[in-house]
Amino acid sequence: VQLQACGGGLVQAGASRRLSCLASGRAFNSYSVAWFRQGPGKEREFLAAVRYGTSRLYYSDSVKDRFIVFRDNAKSTVYLQMDSLQPEDTAIYYCAAESCLHDDYNITERYYNFWGQGTLVTVSS
Repeated sequence: VQLQACGGGLVQAGASRRLSCLASGRAFNSYSVAWFRQGPGKEREFLAAVRYGTSRLYYSDSVKDRFIVFRDNAKSTVYLQMDSLQPEDTAIYYCAAESCLHDDYNITERYYNFWGQGTLVTVSS
């Protein structure tokens, strides 16, 4: 599967933004998809994931009250709705996918083998 993340840009603090991760290839339904980000001078961190099959959702504590992840299998797309953005949310946002990922592994970066190119979100104060 190939992934293309888009939707980044410059936003003001307090605004919302929706990112999209479009997948190409077959059997999208069998892939778990996750969002990660890497801010300036920081390590890449897990944000949210939606499991294949059950569409169970996973969130990091840092964004669970502001971000929502959801998928549209008919469009082979996973979205990340981000609300109340703050300057500390400035980062490159990546989507990643892996086939038939077991529940416990959906939040762990090293289990994802397919990555999009990243999209930059800059939040101004």
